[in-house]
Amino acid sequence: MPLVEQYYQSPLGVISLVASEKALIGAWFLDQKHFHHGLEEACVKGINPILKQASDWLDAYFRGEIQPLPDYLIPNGTAFQKEVWQKLLTIPYGETTSYGKIAKDLGCASAQAVGGAVGRNPLSLFIPCHRVLSADGGLTQAMREAWTEKTGS
Repeated sequence: MPLVEQYYQSPLGVISLVASEKALIGAWFLDQKHFHHGLEEACVKGINPILKQASDWLDAYFRGEIQPLPDYLIPNGTAFQKEVWQKLLTIPYGETTSYGKIAKDLGCASAQAVGGAVGRNPLSLFIPCHRVLSADGGLTQAMREAWTEKTGS
């Protein structure tokens, strides 16, 4: 069964949602640096039950409704990337952390390695990479550029 892709119009821009029949495996902004990174097969345009559920979750998210994370998230990545992404899922709504703190919590000596894994998160918004700040507590350069591009400010 091929992967199915649907575009979702968010307040921040168009998001490409990609799912198998059992899992959401990607949610990328169309202009995201690692767009469709890790996909091993072509996608067909369409809708399936997973994409419908993902769209409904995003609708609630953008209305400001806190929803439990769906259990159908299965991102493709290395073991280290998956470990970092799992750690991102523990950051509570409305809170932030740093790359260094995640590295320390995981017993990893490199905040840069954590940053690389965070940057390759294939499930933006679902796995909250936007809750990770630089060591000085500000947005990273990549996040500042993305925010400026999307908002014009």
